[in-house]
Amino acid sequence: MKSIVFDLDGTLIDSAPDIHAAVNKMLVQEGKPALSLPKVTSFIGNGLPRLVELSMAASGIDAARHAELSEVVLGHYNAASAVLTCLYPGVKDVLLAFKSEGYRLGVCTNKPQAPTLDILAIYSIADLFDTVLGGDALPVRKPDPAPLIKAFEDLDATGMLYVGDSEVDAETAERAAVPFALFTQGYRKTPVEQLTHSARFDAFSELPGIVAAHFAKAA
Repeated sequence: MKSIVFDLDGTLIDSAPDIHAAVNKMLVQEGKPALSLPKVTSFIGNGLPRLVELSMAASGIDAARHAELSEVVLGHYNAASAVLTCLYPGVKDVLLAFKSEGYRLGVCTNKPQAPTLDILAIYSIADLFDTVLGGDALPVRKPDPAPLIKAFEDLDATGMLYVGDSEVDAETAERAAVPFALFTQGYRKTPVEQLTHSARFDAFSELPGIVAAHFAKAA
């Protein structure tokens, strides 16, 4: 089956504002100054534990409290995960078109499974995906290739394309030997030219053409 797997944060959704709010609620409780949105956004990509670790380090909080404060941030995020978050323009229409054309679709993200499923449901796109793999679904997270490989296995994929926005996604695709389409408007910190990718796009209106060309060439 022709299959497309998507990253979530910075790819399908702009979730940084709600993640930023959750981190700052924790910091206020700890008597620390709030971090800026660009600073917290720069911490996104390697899962919530790493996000909290970097936020704590930037705020001078004892690393020994990492497990405790990770739960605090997750609690704040779960309570308000879709207040400021939005789908990137064109995402839902493109997903609907792919589904109608017979593509099998999946999500592979480092966001924990529960808030991932909540977000997909809130934006009424959960039913479009045949598999959803959150960051706590396996013992390892991206850029380990295992989650992406598992997502494509779940889809019974014979043709594959991974769509993401970051250094983590590019490395994951490379390690899994899966073609990668890079969304340039997400949360990456590295210049596009320095990331391994087979295609790039600035807006979701460009993705159907990339997908059609990719699978035509693969055929």
